[in-house]
Amino acid sequence: MGTATAGKSGAAPTAWRNWAGNVTAAPARVVTPASVGELQEAVRRAAEDGLRVKAVGTGHSFTAAAATDGVLLRPQALAGIRSLDRDAGTVTVAAGTVLKDLNQALARQGLSLTNMGDIMEQTVSGATSTGTHGTGRDSASIAAQIRGLELVTADGRLLTCSEKENPEVFAAARLGIGALGIVTSITFAVEPIFFLTAREEPMGFDRVTAEFDQHHAENEHFEFYWFPHTGNCNTKRNNRSQGPAAPPGAVSAWIEDELLSNGVFQAANSLGRAVPAAIPAIARIASRALSARTYTDIPYKVFTSPRRVRFVEMEYALPRERVVGALRELKAMVDRSGLRISFPVEVRTAPADDITLSTASGRETAYIAVHMYRGTPYQAYFTAAERIFTEHGGRPHWGKVHTRDAEYFAEVYPRFGEFTALRDRLDPERVFGNDYLRRVLGE
Repeated sequence: MGTATAGKSGAAPTAWRNWAGNVTAAPARVVTPASVGELQEAVRRAAEDGLRVKAVGTGHSFTAAAATDGVLLRPQALAGIRSLDRDAGTVTVAAGTVLKDLNQALARQGLSLTNMGDIMEQTVSGATSTGTHGTGRDSASIAAQIRGLELVTADGRLLTCSEKENPEVFAAARLGIGALGIVTSITFAVEPIFFLTAREEPMGFDRVTAEFDQHHAENEHFEFYWFPHTGNCNTKRNNRSQGPAAPPGAVSAWIEDELLSNGVFQAANSLGRAVPAAIPAIARIASRALSARTYTDIPYKVFTSPRRVRFVEMEYALPRERVVGALRELKAMVDRSGLRISFPVEVRTAPADDITLSTASGRETAYIAVHMYRGTPYQAYFTAAERIFTEHGGRPHWGKVHTRDAEYFAEVYPRFGEFTALRDRLDPERVFGNDYLRRVLGE
């Protein structure tokens, strides 16, 4: 049976905290359903008790999208592959499955997702519901790889959705921000496993921005990081190759991925938090520490990397043709400000997709992500960055820090009204509502 625990109220410890530690919630009860039936019953009971319901994954969102004072559902027990159809090229997995476990299970079967983000600690439902993505010229976000899903609606029914079945729900629920129901399983498109060759190379800011369109056109997956207070960037190009696997040597992998990207980076950020004036000097050293390297491996070992240094993040999706101008404005703003930024700025791309509230819905997209080390004040930097991004028609990532509301989203998403009308139909009583959804979707 699933378990339910009473939440604490008042000054007692909060029952839930997100990964970054910037969002907490004190639900009335926490339920860990052991089956879809138990999850449906939990939703029905919550509605009867006048409580709102939210499902929470691993807490990798920086927004309060999953926070609730009602019933917090933890779907970890709903995990694993349900079925695999090699002929159709699909895999169906339970919603609480962690991406890392899915990637490893698929690899054992000689299969892979086409594209993925750089972190794989999230649940499949949490990642897709907020629009988690990697970088790609032709291949899009994880949600865009969904071919079907099951959704528990506000009245406790289980709805099956695909392009053929409940297509209008499918169009929206692939990225539903938890507003339309609780996703219980997802069917992804998969393909035979392949090799990617990664080429990482330092490059100057002026060169990488001048050549951005060329790099995007010539590479299946292109991204780069700019180190604030410097003119230095690190670029990464991932392209399919014949193989064989040639992963980084154990020592160089440890130096790059653990020592520099986690260990030294953690120490540098801690020093920067204690002595902000030292950050520009640290940035100059850090941006020169990474060297060029090339390696080949299966997709998840190239796309993803461990992220042990905790941070808070804002990311905006811009029309791709606007990203270089926006990035140059961001650099100019940082250069003339008194801000001290110890985290690199990340730039990625995505093709247009057809998901109602996807950040790449209907337009070729590029992303700019800004980060601050956990525990350092981020508001001044994020506010200034957000001002630049919104002037370029940016759409914020649904799971990352932003201050936008429904009025703004109605302007930047042509199909926004389509989503809110569907929500009115599926959840008129706002069983799945919370303060975050009230702000971003309206009453």
